Amino acid sequence: MTSFDTSPQLGVRRALLALAVVFVMLATSGWTALRGQRESTPFQATLAAWEHGELHGHRLPDPQSEPGALARFFASLTEADRTRLAHRYPLVVGNMNGAPVDLRYRANRIALAEARETERERMRDPRLTPAGQHEAGRRMHRLESLLTRGRNILAFSPDGSGRVAEVFGDLGTAERVSVVVPGVDTDLLTFQRTQRRYSAPAGMAEALYRTERAASPGTRTAVIAWADYTAPSGIGMDAATAMRAEDGAVRLDALVRALPGDAPVSLFCHSYGSVVCGVAAHRLPDRVADIAVAGSPGMRAAKASHLRTSAEVWAMRDADDWIEDVPYLELGGFGHGADPVSAAFGARVLSADGAHGHAGYFEPGTESLWNFAEIGVGAYSSVHCADDADDCRAGLSATAPAGRA
Repeated sequence: MTSFDTSPQLGVRRALLALAVVFVMLATSGWTALRGQRESTPFQATLAAWEHGELHGHRLPDPQSEPGALARFFASLTEADRTRLAHRYPLVVGNMNGAPVDLRYRANRIALAEARETERERMRDPRLTPAGQHEAGRRMHRLESLLTRGRNILAFSPDGSGRVAEVFGDLGTAERVSVVVPGVDTDLLTFQRTQRRYSAPAGMAEALYRTERAASPGTRTAVIAWADYTAPSGIGMDAATAMRAEDGAVRLDALVRALPGDAPVSLFCHSYGSVVCGVAAHRLPDRVADIAVAGSPGMRAAKASHLRTSAEVWAMRDADDWIEDVPYLELGGFGHGADPVSAAFGARVLSADGAHGHAGYFEPGTESLWNFAEIGVGAYSSVHCADDADDCRAGLSATAPAGRA
């Protein structure tokens, strides 16, 4: 693991660098604020229809109700009624925490197909510039890919740059559930990639699922690629503050609370995704057993204990990850706090051998991915700590899974 210079001079230099970064961003990009949509979006239109809708003469429930209440509502319906609601309000049902998982998959296929046809029309819309038509084509092809048979889309919204969540495995029977929380520049178009496949949320989750299966073939697992929050675009003001993370934390908490069953949940949070997980940590339910961060700019906390979570907190960073050069402090709302791999922070620090930079933590065959998989299946005794030490396993015990010594 990298050694850390804690001298006062280094602290002053980092503080000055942080101020310089802030002033440069203010000068070049200005404040990026969340702005209300002036025109009704597809999701807003469907939500408004649901709020005024009825079923057999009864008003439909508030879609923001507690997941348990919504689960009871859907359980009281016939299969025909559930199907009717999915077809009539696909974007609402497909994103509703508390709706049956299989029904959400079906509703999102309907919503994806509708969005695909919208983008197909926009490709030929003469009112759009050639660049706009090209962008519509890219979105159309991405939606086409998400509609591939066998893909299970747990959440989808075409609004703005788009949000998606996909499930690998069976959530209904899973004994362990893992959630991949990605960082900046995550949207509909970057949810999956052909090049650098394992740097995108879908590739990350798929690689983690396969490695968990290899690490413990007898453990039923499910992995969620969770790109269902509005991530910062680029390394700008949004990425330097917790504004996007605060909204993401609310959505992440809602996801976890709505998961079926009571299987332990492990969060794997990359880059700015670790800010989301840090902000969410204190509110997450006790079924969250692990919060593991990689390439983190900070978790909005000075120490792991300040996260106020019962979950085990794990951290890793590759020696070639540029994130190490980001000032680890919080100053006037800018920056994300202490370095999670520092000894002072108090996380369990893992080996990231083979990751090769900021985007390589989920590459098959890397120490980083194996460590994540072992955490995901609860095999704490077989994780590899940084610098071949044993301190990251202290106080934990689990049977090492077959597939790795």
